[in-house]
Amino acid sequence: MPKTTSSAARGDRALWREALRGVTPLRGRTAPVSPMPDAVPGPASVEQDQANRALPAPPLARFAGIDRANAERLKRGLHRIEARLDLHGMTQAEAHRALVTFVEASRDAGRRCVLVITGRGLGLAGSGVLKNSVPRWLEEPQLRQQIIAIASAQPHHGGAGAAYLLLRRRR
Repeated sequence: MPKTTSSAARGDRALWREALRGVTPLRGRTAPVSPMPDAVPGPASVEQDQANRALPAPPLARFAGIDRANAERLKRGLHRIEARLDLHGMTQAEAHRALVTFVEASRDAGRRCVLVITGRGLGLAGSGVLKNSVPRWLEEPQLRQQIIAIASAQPHHGGAGAAYLLLRRRR
């Protein structure tokens, strides 16, 4: 079966070439090559790719409900972290249960700022499953109503592999 190139792949390669235009390789190095193959993957890979695109993770930042100063403090990691949840090594089902339990218990305990560590999940398969799933879970009604703000963590707290959650106060 002949391999064909989709218009999206052609557009991605054109964008890649444009990004590299004018880039000079370091001495002793060769010019970078296109990160994408010329051929479109088989039907199973295309279906999987479309399924992954159908549910993109929402951005890991939400500040509705707090003033600008508190939003900046959260983004800069200046709130005192009162509890941490590390989801490394958990399945999606385990991680989801742990996240819901952790947020509810933290809020019940009167905690204000907590850290959720997903890990970056950078490997051969691309971005991590939990890293992509946690932002969606945090937007579910059960959790959303308990969280005022969300921000990606600072590098010393895990960077892109972690998030700060600012919880609502119990009334």
